[in-house]
Amino acid sequence: MIVRPRRLRQTPALRNLVAETRLSADMFIYPVFIREGRGIVEDIPSLPGQKRYSPDTFPLVLEEMARCGVRAVLLFGLPERKDETGTGAWDENGVIQQALRVGKKTFPEITFIGDVCMCEYTSHGHCGILHGHEVDNDETLEYLTRIAVSQAAAGADVVAPSDMMDGHVAALRAGLDAAGMKDKIVFSYAVKYASAFYGPFRDAAGSAPAFGDRRGYQMDPRNAREGLKEARLDIEEGADMIMVKPGLLYMDVLRAVKEISSVPVGSYCVSGEYAMIKAAAAKGWLDEPRAVAEAAYSLARAGADVIVTYSALDLARWLKEGRVAF
Repeated sequence: MIVRPRRLRQTPALRNLVAETRLSADMFIYPVFIREGRGIVEDIPSLPGQKRYSPDTFPLVLEEMARCGVRAVLLFGLPERKDETGTGAWDENGVIQQALRVGKKTFPEITFIGDVCMCEYTSHGHCGILHGHEVDNDETLEYLTRIAVSQAAAGADVVAPSDMMDGHVAALRAGLDAAGMKDKIVFSYAVKYASAFYGPFRDAAGSAPAFGDRRGYQMDPRNAREGLKEARLDIEEGADMIMVKPGLLYMDVLRAVKEISSVPVGSYCVSGEYAMIKAAAAKGWLDEPRAVAEAAYSLARAGADVIVTYSALDLARWLKEGRVAF
């Protein structure tokens, strides 16, 4: 009987050669916050290392992305004025529309993704049109379609509905097609949980609900089969890509969704997950480059074709520099 060693003694080069999961900068999507004004580049305390930009300074981060090889950006807007119906979200001169036009002109090779939701633009902070304290799903679809068409007209290559309204993909697809923009991609937040890990984002985007919460339309963290149902529905409605959010805490759902999906699947390593690693690294409790890379490899191993992460630029640099070898 021949007894074989359970694990080969591998050199770093051999480990890299036979690694089952690979990462590359062009699979990362970088989330960026755009606020109204001029000359703005400001730190976000709840997201260390991240900044808010105004439309005129937005090309600064696009230039950095280009240097790192990150080729897709996801935009979130902070308007100066908010109202009950979030009119700033589809204003042709809205903050995101301005940023899209500037970005497309200066870096046309980058893929621009517009977040389609209303919470950043409404005075009440909810993701749709309210009747009393309840979101009206069907009425909200009309407004979401306006947002998507407006963003696409301003230069968005991809629109990403994050609202979790029933029927949102079908509504956006029909609206874009009717506007002569059949080539635009719909990247749906198909499986978005009512997570406690969105806190830093809500601070960064000024999008916390004025009352109540979003559990009425986002998913129950206790449910996995529901996520598969949501993913199937969005694919049937015409989603070109779908997303599971949050990322690290829902890798079981990500794997299950990947197995039934006929379209690319993304994962969003959300603000709270990012902030946890940052805080531990600042205390010296974690090696930040290795921890960030391990998280990203885990998401890719679970099935993510693309990863939305606030660490996109750092991770792209670390990979290039060989700082995250295992």
